[in-house]
Amino acid sequence: MAKIFCIANQKGGVGKTTTAVNLAAGLAKVGQRVLMVDLDPQGNATMGSGIDKRKLDMTVYDVLLESSSVAEARVHSEKCGYDILGANRELAGAEVELVEVERREKRLKLALASIDADYDFILIDCPPSLSMLTLNGLCCAHGVIVPMQCEYFALEGLTDLVNTIKQVHANLNKDLKIIGLLRVMFDPRITLQQQVSEQLKGHFGEKVFNTVIPRNVRLAEAPSYGLPGVVFDPSSKGAQAFITFAEEMVQRIKTM
Repeated sequence: MAKIFCIANQKGGVGKTTTAVNLAAGLAKVGQRVLMVDLDPQGNATMGSGIDKRKLDMTVYDVLLESSSVAEARVHSEKCGYDILGANRELAGAEVELVEVERREKRLKLALASIDADYDFILIDCPPSLSMLTLNGLCCAHGVIVPMQCEYFALEGLTDLVNTIKQVHANLNKDLKIIGLLRVMFDPRITLQQQVSEQLKGHFGEKVFNTVIPRNVRLAEAPSYGLPGVVFDPSSKGAQAFITFAEEMVQRIKTM
């Protein structure tokens, strides 16, 4: 049975997609079977996995509207070693079209149930807003991985996200919880970042992942080549950190 995780943060620009594609690639490298679900209409996780979103015959949009199954719509990225349920701009229309339909927040959960046995991990890259798409992701997930920068405004956004998760847990998905906070784009030379990091550990304790993802040029360059940093430059510090994080995730799953 696959473990399903949302990569979510209501604040934009915190490295959600970078985290999603590199964790997927890292998990694939350590021998896990992975499906990446791109729930963002921008389709960055699709493009960042070596798949051209403009050439997809079927996407997560078709799955949500039940005109296609996950098995029909998924594609395999040879370079990255994992499967992708891709997205493109069509997905923006799904928000409006889902308003009128039954079980609208459970569409993705029902669709993923059919391929559950095919994977060890299903990772969902959520858009940076609490929309019907994000809600679909949260309703089918076992937990949320929260990438965050160690900055003051990031703490503000985290409070909103924790409240959202509590509401979804209470009303729609009793399994949902925060799996862990991942410190990304971290620069140990900046005193404020160290202070915020300590605050996080003091408040969230074991929920803060041991792995820290450093600020790294190669991770930032990788999307322009349509690859995760883990595949683009496996020897870079950022890629090594994500492989360590993938190993930590596998271990954390065993204790869940």
